[in-house]
Amino acid sequence: MSIIIGLIAMLFHPLPNAVMTTLLGIAALYWIITFIAGDFLGDLDVDLDSDLDADGDSDVSTEPSTFQKVLSYINIGKVPMMVVISMFKFIAWIFTMASSMFFDLASWGLKSILILIPIFIISYFLTRWATKPFVKIYKQMGYSGEEAIDLIGRIATLKSTIKDEALGTAELTIQSDVIKVLVKSKNGQEIAFNSAITILEESDDKRFYWVQPEINLHNVLN
Repeated sequence: MSIIIGLIAMLFHPLPNAVMTTLLGIAALYWIITFIAGDFLGDLDVDLDSDLDADGDSDVSTEPSTFQKVLSYINIGKVPMMVVISMFKFIAWIFTMASSMFFDLASWGLKSILILIPIFIISYFLTRWATKPFVKIYKQMGYSGEEAIDLIGRIATLKSTIKDEALGTAELTIQSDVIKVLVKSKNGQEIAFNSAITILEESDDKRFYWVQPEINLHNVLN
């Protein structure tokens, strides 16, 4: 009995142990609910499309942002995000528990929380290698990231003025999810910032969508 009490005490003391045990517990609860719901492999992912500006500037970069590269490094996109996050938490939890014994973190007081900084950094790099087997598993299962959403024919809001060959950005909401895409005017005409547009088709290289102003009564009368 005393051993069990000691283990429970170690899980929540010192502070770093309590933080990581709580985070790991949340992940475990997620997987229990997912298992009961019949989707144990998980399908939650994130959109790794380019971070797009909303300031009306049509000079849009198609290069992955730093944040996207950070996520991609640990195989998010190749493996569902919750699988990667759970693995990260588990690795960080192991290092936190070990450090609390080897470095007597209890004597550090509140400053002991700082140990999580190097632990998170180490865990980040180890997560890349720990999730590599999952990359192969999900690839064999046919997993290719977030399920594709058909945007053709949908109405979006233009977030940058476009004309001729200039690329711009557009935003639309589907089932409470905000989606941002690169767009280009179909016939080269100028379309002003914040205009309602219709998505016509995807470009051959799948980098952007061809769009035109939304056809409505206001447009016809003008």
